[in-house]
Amino acid sequence: MELSTLDYSFIIVFFSIVLSIGILVSKKSGKNTSEFFLSGRTMPWWLLGLSMVATTFSTDTPNLVTDIVRTNGVSGNWVWWAFLITGLLTVFVYAKLWRKSNVNTDLEFYEIRYGGAPARFLRKFRAVYLGVIFNVITMSAVTLAAIKIGGIMLGLEPWQTVISAGLITVTFSALGGFKGVVYTDFLLFFVAMGGAIGAAYYLVNLPEVGGIEAIMANENVRDKLNILPDFSNKQALITLFIIPLAVQWWSSWYPGAEPGGGGYIAQRMLAAKNENHAIGATFFFNIMHYALRPWPWILVALASLVVYPDIASIHEAFPNMTEDKLGHDLAYSAMLTKLPSGLLGLVLASLVAAYMSTISTQLNWGSSYIVYDFYKQQINPDASEKRLVAVGRLSTVVLMVFSALLALLLQNALQLFEVLLVFGAGTGLIFILRWFWWRINAWSEITAMFASGIISIVLKLTAVGPFLFAADTGVFPDWSEYIFVVLVTTFIWLAATFMTQPESKLVLREFYKKIQPGGPGWKKVINDANSDGVVIADPKEKWSVPQGISAMLLGCVLIYTCMFATGYWIYGEIKLASILTVIAIVSGILLARIWNRMKENIL
Repeated sequence: MELSTLDYSFIIVFFSIVLSIGILVSKKSGKNTSEFFLSGRTMPWWLLGLSMVATTFSTDTPNLVTDIVRTNGVSGNWVWWAFLITGLLTVFVYAKLWRKSNVNTDLEFYEIRYGGAPARFLRKFRAVYLGVIFNVITMSAVTLAAIKIGGIMLGLEPWQTVISAGLITVTFSALGGFKGVVYTDFLLFFVAMGGAIGAAYYLVNLPEVGGIEAIMANENVRDKLNILPDFSNKQALITLFIIPLAVQWWSSWYPGAEPGGGGYIAQRMLAAKNENHAIGATFFFNIMHYALRPWPWILVALASLVVYPDIASIHEAFPNMTEDKLGHDLAYSAMLTKLPSGLLGLVLASLVAAYMSTISTQLNWGSSYIVYDFYKQQINPDASEKRLVAVGRLSTVVLMVFSALLALLLQNALQLFEVLLVFGAGTGLIFILRWFWWRINAWSEITAMFASGIISIVLKLTAVGPFLFAADTGVFPDWSEYIFVVLVTTFIWLAATFMTQPESKLVLREFYKKIQPGGPGWKKVINDANSDGVVIADPKEKWSVPQGISAMLLGCVLIYTCMFATGYWIYGEIKLASILTVIAIVSGILLARIWNRMKENIL
């Protein structure tokens, strides 16, 4: 495949703009850690929302969606569509709580919610566990996708892709900090979205594909089209739909979809101007992330089944691709090689944009943990702001190097999705309840974290897993293993909660006074404080969780029906698409009414 001068022009101009943004904001971003990691907490909702969408618009996501569609059909995407419930719970319940906490990172939360040595240990350990280990794993998945795109579309060796893509990204991330990341995300969003839509339109209408009607009639595609799984197939219904919606969304910690908010989503909520901007940003993100963005990728994945019906056909077309990198996820990159000059350059620029957006966010977020929650806490509590920014920039470079090295050892995106999903299984419920149940303590989180990780590793590396879960369901992921980890981990952390002492009265009262979470889970703490003549509950604060849950449910109806309607409009099922569109409009009106009432309580 040959790139034209026009293609190279798109890519060069894009790189130049991104680097310029990083250089322009570097001076202000380097003033102090608040600027470098949170941009001085002055960001508007629309800019943060676009940044969240751009961040999750990574190079590995279209590969992952393609792998899922080719393996389990369109309905297989419920494995991540179910996280919408988590996302909207964050929007309408947790966003305002995070913004009220006024912490610098979500890990700093541990020392206002818990007390003593366990809280300090938890904060430091999670800084390394999430900021380094989980973060490096996530970035390596994104870099792996870049390696596959570079190999198929440009004929690059893996090391060439890693160095060329990583060098520019780490440069502007280290210079521009959070402000540079968010400003470039604004550009990256439009480039990435335009490239994805343009590619989908062109590839669906290739002569060898024949358009959407020909795709739907193709024998390789017909059984892959359903948005909902076949309800007559109990195994598919349970594994692809019921378990993700009933269990997965609340039980697992997953980057970008943490129950109760967290990670880089929390970072953006903490950077917002106020609570309303934090809520607006996360809601906008969820609409774009679930309702609209998946369809260009899904269409390319379906078209790829016509051109490359199996892995062997991909290998035949690209014989230079090493066998350790072969997989269904390669089909997305393989289809992009058929784009014409000009559009090819735009799409390549969009893929570079997606890569840079995700990696830059992960680097800035991960280095914030290292600086605030490890270096400042453990190594140098008296470090100057200038020194902390320098450590942040150095850790940005180190994280990039580690993730690049790991990417060279991996094979496909589904590998890491499964690892991340199972590794955090059983911990999610704590992140939901810790704001609203006084009895949860630091030991609850410590035991859950270690139990989930250890059980997952034991099942993967020993004969115990195959012995317990001998049946192969033929779908991804292995839910029997996942549910086993959830149940055992939940039992262990609940036991630890009741076997250890609760947090001190002082810690619990200070937390409640600052956050005002409300609800029956804090009634004992409020009553004890009143008995001691201490007032911790603000009478002006109303418990907004019931309204928040109502808004979450309506939001789910709104976004899922928008997503379904988009799909059915594309499929040409006009009647069903029209009905779903009306339902989306009605649910949107009802949601607006609830939101106006909630906003009055926030202001």
